[in-house]
Amino acid sequence: MKLLLDTHVWLWMRLEPAKLDSGARRKLEDASNETWISPVSAWELVQLGDRGRIRLRPEPVAWIRTALATMKTLVAPIDIEIAIASRRISLAHEDPADRILAATAKVLDLTLVTADERLLACREIRTLRA
Repeated sequence: MKLLLDTHVWLWMRLEPAKLDSGARRKLEDASNETWISPVSAWELVQLGDRGRIRLRPEPVAWIRTALATMKTLVAPIDIEIAIASRRISLAHEDPADRILAATAKVLDLTLVTADERLLACREIRTLRA
């Protein structure tokens, strides 16, 4: 299984794994599954840190680099097809990060791991409740 982590799931995995649904946690811990991160999640974490909405130690950029260096993770590209799909996917809101994540899951045939009800409701992608 190829699992794309929503930004909050990436944080939970690293900082608060007890917040994850037990089924999702098992899948994320299963070494036979691939774990993917979108660059938009890094963008979102830096933005949240800059706005004071989250505090990461070390600061967000160092946290991201450390997390990526210590996790067996693949980084999803953001290419033209994903950019186009982000505007065509049926989501009830315009959040650019969510649109990029959903489009990435669709174009790359990944399962989006999320607790976001708006993303879980998207019928164009596979999701796993976090």
